[in-house]
Amino acid sequence: MNTYILINGSWHGAWCWNKVIPLLEKQGHKVITPELPGHGEDNTPIKEVSLKSYTDCICEILDTLEDPIILVGHSMGGVIMSQVSEYRPEKIKLLIYISAFVLKNDEAILSFIRRDKESLLIHNINFSKDMSIMELKEGAIKKVFYHDCPDEDISRAKLLVVPQAVKPIKTRLNINNEKFELIPKIYVECLRDKAISITMQRKMHAEFNWEKVYSIDSSHSPFFSSPKELVSNLTR
Repeated sequence: MNTYILINGSWHGAWCWNKVIPLLEKQGHKVITPELPGHGEDNTPIKEVSLKSYTDCICEILDTLEDPIILVGHSMGGVIMSQVSEYRPEKIKLLIYISAFVLKNDEAILSFIRRDKESLLIHNINFSKDMSIMELKEGAIKKVFYHDCPDEDISRAKLLVVPQAVKPIKTRLNINNEKFELIPKIYVECLRDKAISITMQRKMHAEFNWEKVYSIDSSHSPFFSSPKELVSNLTR
């Protein structure tokens, strides 16, 4: 059996994995869902949130574990995983990207968001005056993230999403591309994603070598809309 660490994306918290956790545990796997700084129930001031604070959070958990683990990242969580793999490659058995940003050295998420012409995301974000915080526009959450998800999940998510610090989104990844290619990786595409379009997902993952690329006919949030199919892809 494996240990999975599940990393959420922007605006979200560990709560987004609530349907996935019991399905993995039922198969005998151990599941860890860290609360990233400034997300969910973590009270870190948003001005202190950075890509480093995210990666420090994950590395601290890895340092407590003896055996290599499977690291899973959704959306922004992909970049967190990639940076963590630079710091703790010996701790990682497999990286699984779920409709996630998978970037090369010296690339940043924000530039990819701006270049994704098919995405609804950039048109549904409000930036603070000092450009340090991103918030979703009123009414945007369903059409951008959850258009195929149950109403009860959408209602709950609306209560739990938090403002997102911009600093991690504009920080350039600092990895050794050659070392990164040596780590086994799987990509899970979301075919009806309106946050990171399937065109952008494929443009990003075409730049890397993969053990497998799986596809789910879902929105950006298969952890709500297709949890059983998602878990099937996580455990193949």
